[in-house]
Amino acid sequence: MGRTSDAKNKILAAAAALIEQRGYTALGVAEICAAAGVPKGSFYYFFESKQVLALAVIDEHWVTQRRQWEQLLGGDRDPLRRLRDLFEATEEVQRVGQQKAGVVAGCLFGNLALELSNQAEEIRGRLQEIFEEQISLIEQVVVEAQQRGLAGPSVDTREAARSIVAQIEGRVLLAKLLNDPTQLETLWRNCLDLLQVPAQARTTIG
Repeated sequence: MGRTSDAKNKILAAAAALIEQRGYTALGVAEICAAAGVPKGSFYYFFESKQVLALAVIDEHWVTQRRQWEQLLGGDRDPLRRLRDLFEATEEVQRVGQQKAGVVAGCLFGNLALELSNQAEEIRGRLQEIFEEQISLIEQVVVEAQQRGLAGPSVDTREAARSIVAQIEGRVLLAKLLNDPTQLETLWRNCLDLLQVPAQARTTIG
């Protein structure tokens, strides 16, 4: 059991790395297996198709990312500070990736959405679900900020959260295009304006 589990994990890790580097469409099963160091037969033992593997990679990535988002956005700290922590952590992920690989990799979900949204309905649907979960996590914090008087009373919390997720994805895309993680630095300022944060609250967060 340990060996089969190890082989599956190797395939998942190799696929995640290759998809991040080159995208999904150009990859073949043989290349994924070669990178994982497992025979091709092992692939079809665990995954009936490349698309099923891609969905597994997406789910595994979201489990890890969701845990990080919940840690950053949870707790009893100032809700605006928690949002800023998320932006800074997102920028740091891209910065570390650039230092390791020489290029900004971008967001796995965003990259796949751009590449496959018109080709693979099941992948598109799963990505849609994940983005909605991200929006819900951020909306909880926006609602709390509004309740504390840190966000404007007329702000539509769901739409504001949707816009924040869209800005994160858009800024990560620019960072990837320009190979420049500092493109994410404007997220905080844009968020303050979007949430109609009062001037006195802005000074306390910095």
